Amino acid sequence: MPRSVNSVAAKARRKKVLKQAKGYFGRRKNVHTVAKNAIEKGLQYAYTGRKQKKRNFRSLWIQRINAACREYDMSYSEFMGKVAKKDIQLNRKVLADLAMNDTAAFKAIVDAVK
Repeated sequence: MPRSVNSVAAKARRKKVLKQAKGYFGRRKNVHTVAKNAIEKGLQYAYTGRKQKKRNFRSLWIQRINAACREYDMSYSEFMGKVAKKDIQLNRKVLADLAMNDTAAFKAIVDAVK
């Protein structure tokens, strides 16, 4: 009985990996085993990067709100505490956007919580 190999599927798998490794440097782009390792590592970085992105943006919003609050002699923690106490339903993303792009609206919020 002849030996049975599934070369069609195997070739497709290797081709898929090499297609994903397109643009990599050196052997990472054209040697299957090296490319496979590079792709796996890249996907791990992509996964953790998606989580870090959320942290980084929240951190950026906090820095922007803090900088804007300092102009009105108030710290970030003081401002956020008063915003929560006054029950203003604006999240950090919106507050940071107002602080950057609409200073009059942000000043109105600061005056409302003072």
